[in-house]
Amino acid sequence: MVTRSTREQEVRAQDERIDYAPPDQLPVPQAEPGWSFRWIATHVLGDPNGRNVSQRFREGWVPVRAEDYPEMHHLKNKDGNIEVGGLMLCKNAAEKVEARRRYYANKNEVQMSSVDEQYMSQNSALMPKFSKVKTSVTKGRGFGTGS
Repeated sequence: MVTRSTREQEVRAQDERIDYAPPDQLPVPQAEPGWSFRWIATHVLGDPNGRNVSQRFREGWVPVRAEDYPEMHHLKNKDGNIEVGGLMLCKNAAEKVEARRRYYANKNEVQMSSVDEQYMSQNSALMPKFSKVKTSVTKGRGFGTGS
């Protein structure tokens, strides 16, 4: 006598399938409450980008030390910071990052409303802003009425 298992007991090959996801281009550090992380360009095409680094430091970004993140210790540069391909990992207080986001969102909103106002104020008959479709209904002769 042959004993067979039910289909529910069998493990199907498609249930064992492993989904592939490409690795991140840049490693992501473990999240820390109250901090935001960002990769900042220190070099562009091999040339130092000191102006960008200086501006980011003035915004409050500070380099992340390799000793603080042992899982990224292999990415340590000569200064002890974490750097990959001309990008240095930095962190900043989450409140400052959110305040900066709100500032630029508000600035963008003001500029867009200014553009919209200027666009709407310039009305030209040669190039109307909105198409004004006029329709008219006329009654014609019906079939079989003849004239």
